Amino acid sequence: MTSGRAPQDAPTDQVDEQELSENAPEPPEHLVLAAEFSDATRDQWAAAVDGVVRKSGRIGEDAPLGAGVEKLAWDTADGLRVQPLYTAEDVADLPATGVPGALPFVRGSRAGGHVPDGWDVRQHHAAPSAAAVHDALLADLENGVSSVWLAVGAGGIPVAELGAALDGVVLDLAPVVLDAGESAAEAAEAFLTLAEERGVAKDALLGTLGLDPIGLRARAGSGPDVDSVVPLATRVAGEYPQVRAVVVDATAVQEAGGSEAQELGFSLAAGVAYLRALTGAGLPVSDAARVLEFRYSATAEQFPTIAKLRAARRLWGRVLEASGALSDDPAAAGQAQHAVVSPTLFSKRDPWVNMLRGTVAGFAAGVGGADAVTVPPFDIAIGEAEPFSRRVARNTQALLIEESHLSRVIDPGGGSWYVEHLTDDLARAGWAFFQELEAAGGAVAALDSGLVAEKVGEVRAKREKGVATRRTPLTGVSEFPDLDEKPVERTPLPEPVARGGLPLYRPAEAYEAYRDRSDAILAETGARPAAFLATLGPLAAYTARAGFARNLLQAGGVAGPEAGPTETPEEVAEAFRKSGSPVAVLCSTDALYGERAEATAAALREAGAARILLAGKGSYDGVDGYLFAGCDALAVIDDVYAALEGAK
Repeated sequence: MTSGRAPQDAPTDQVDEQELSENAPEPPEHLVLAAEFSDATRDQWAAAVDGVVRKSGRIGEDAPLGAGVEKLAWDTADGLRVQPLYTAEDVADLPATGVPGALPFVRGSRAGGHVPDGWDVRQHHAAPSAAAVHDALLADLENGVSSVWLAVGAGGIPVAELGAALDGVVLDLAPVVLDAGESAAEAAEAFLTLAEERGVAKDALLGTLGLDPIGLRARAGSGPDVDSVVPLATRVAGEYPQVRAVVVDATAVQEAGGSEAQELGFSLAAGVAYLRALTGAGLPVSDAARVLEFRYSATAEQFPTIAKLRAARRLWGRVLEASGALSDDPAAAGQAQHAVVSPTLFSKRDPWVNMLRGTVAGFAAGVGGADAVTVPPFDIAIGEAEPFSRRVARNTQALLIEESHLSRVIDPGGGSWYVEHLTDDLARAGWAFFQELEAAGGAVAALDSGLVAEKVGEVRAKREKGVATRRTPLTGVSEFPDLDEKPVERTPLPEPVARGGLPLYRPAEAYEAYRDRSDAILAETGARPAAFLATLGPLAAYTARAGFARNLLQAGGVAGPEAGPTETPEEVAEAFRKSGSPVAVLCSTDALYGERAEATAAALREAGAARILLAGKGSYDGVDGYLFAGCDALAVIDDVYAALEGAK
């Protein structure tokens, strides 16, 4: 047997633990890892990056220092330059971010953040049946959801059925947020009456009445005057300390394809319009600010979302500081935020990927410090959610809070040089757009004049180009589509608001229209539209470009049967004849294109090809168009459909 104890006759030269402890050097005051290595300078890092980028051929041998780094930089939708590396030097001159719960509120509106219980998990319910809504919202509240966002009126339950939908909901325990559009005032009155009938004390009632004529105008093109919020908001300010009356909803800007800074600027302009109306009616500015709740979009671009929410608190704090709110109540300058994972991110095709999109966007909303977060069911783009999809939606947030422990840290993004820099950039850009809207007469005037639509349209055009060229990839839609996927069937939802204002832009929609067209052809003829892949040479020569071409074509619902390994143009032409397609796509290496492309194109034309494309770049006789990384994929798909239709 052996023992953990040293034997009595242990060697005398063995180190004595007490002696070692007594002679040990004092530990450093600050632990510096890798202290034996000299600090790398920014120039050294840039030189290393340049070397890698130079090997890829993206910069020349004589390119100046930092040219490779610049190749890795990119611009946001607002034109803000994002660098691949940030250091302490990049934030040295930025304004102080302060501490949570105090100006400038960058790090959070509350001193304790959302520690330890997490943010408000708020789920949206929109269905015309009060009974169905009642069962769904109770299931949510019993399984982790902490507040209910309820559609009433157009796109939701009738106002008269509000009580039936909320039967069993404890109104002083679970906040209810109304989403009633044109019926907002009627629904708000019905909700307050319901609370009174149930004996809920006014100082205990929780919720948000959802008055937002500016947001309605942004979507519908018209709406009540801003002053229409005054009677109810004044009443709430005086009688219901835990109820918010007005929502400053800026998500319509993002839904129309707008940028983060545009969403920020619009929210400030709308918020200021409500402040003017309420203070003009006699409310102190701190009371007017308390009855407002701000709603922002959260997207799968996680860092811009995080920075946007942090910048929003800073900007609104500055507005209230300038308005004198701090003299009444310093805490009133803290912005109440509701972050909504934008349903425009979601696709009808391969909707399971929407679970991942919702998780990433929900993560960003939580890290950004939103007070309430909504993650829609993954099937929201298709129709009415089912119990399974609602369960996944609420469990997404449960995972972020309970398992990922995001709420255990106040302002997790704070201290990141990139996040701090981007927060400052977005704050400045958002303030500039706010000033532009104010110069145009304010939020309502800017909407009515078309200024907001014009500015948002400019950004949307850039987004559309990114989607069309697949520089902005949509997994399962523009990238890696599955033509054999089984469709997910859902009951269609009624349109909550007729879009007469800012349009609704869902990036996946353009590709989905072609997929729907393909499904219709399949149902009618028994086969999908197809473009023949004219593969030249052995498998190793054509597989990369054939895969690229097939992926692009399938994004539009076009199948891509191929010739397989071939040795002569005649062999390719013979396989093409058997395919029955009038469209051919040459696929191979540049070297084989030089040898066979023109001869093969001639053979294909002789075999009846109406349209001949080539996967790659170049200029070859007989070739009508080219497919390459960065080309307009939607234009290519449309061209193929036109050729297929013309050949009938």
